[in-house]
Amino acid sequence: QVQLVESGGGLARTGGSLRLSCVASRSISSFSAIGWYRQAPGKQREYVTSITRADSTNYADSVKGRFTILRDSAMTTVYLQMNNLKPEDTAVYFCNAYGTMGSYWGQGTQVTVSS
Repeated sequence: QVQLVESGGGLARTGGSLRLSCVASRSISSFSAIGWYRQAPGKQREYVTSITRADSTNYADSVKGRFTILRDSAMTTVYLQMNNLKPEDTAVYFCNAYGTMGSYWGQGTQVTVSS
């Protein structure tokens, strides 16, 4: 089992940047992948990006070239660097750890982008 805590959300202007953090209660090296998802008001939760144990990354088309997922060498924190933010990026952002032990979610952090 692992606990995930997201932070770094807040208010940004269009074109601005934010960096989200997902801190795990233990090493996440045993998980197959760590991902970021988001849920806007009235919409379903959607995939944003993920990084595998082998450091392979994948991005939703809507964030390619603007968002970057990073992982620290201690394998306890995953970051989401968000640049060139748009109003449509407004959502609650969730961190997810997925592996043979199951799927774990954080509580989310709110990102609001003003036009």
